[in-house]
Amino acid sequence: MSLPHAILTALLEKPSSGLELTRRFDRSIGYFWPSTHQQIYRELGKLVQAGHIRVLPAAQPARGQRKEYEVLPAGREALTAWVSLSEDPRPVRDPLLLRMRAAAVVGAPGLAGELRRHLVLHRKQLAEYLEIEKRDFPPERTTEEDRLRHLVLRGGIDLETFWTGWLTRAIDDLEGSGPGAGAQPPRPDGVSWELPGR
Repeated sequence: MSLPHAILTALLEKPSSGLELTRRFDRSIGYFWPSTHQQIYRELGKLVQAGHIRVLPAAQPARGQRKEYEVLPAGREALTAWVSLSEDPRPVRDPLLLRMRAAAVVGAPGLAGELRRHLVLHRKQLAEYLEIEKRDFPPERTTEEDRLRHLVLRGGIDLETFWTGWLTRAIDDLEGSGPGAGAQPPRPDGVSWELPGR
């Protein structure tokens, strides 16, 4: 995914000014594709130049008035073509996992505290997602658009559920209170966790 596609998606949902768009990002798309306000404004200019969006004419021209953007047919076509692409899953690149691997080599006396901090953050994010689900997706919302948006949110919920569970087990294991503390759990496929040749 890229920021231009995220912006086209948001503007097709609702034409918006740059300020409105950044606020909507903060409340929705930004949860899984975070971007700064500067990046969004920069990309809006590029999309205008590419002929994918346009600035809507103002009812009464005024100095300093906010520009409102809408998607043009070329922008819709570009987004449709991108949605149809085949793309492989991206490998996980989480610095916390790499730091834990490094801690196995050099030690990390404060690692459990850092894991607890991450656990608090993931629990907070999970609670926020569950509140959004309760507010925005009651059982009667069954259109295809609602189902797709809900599935995206469910992906976030499931991911945060994974992290809270994994971090809880990791903290218990590091502090010696979990089952098999200090021992490496077997992989479900029976393969060793160690890389070949290590």
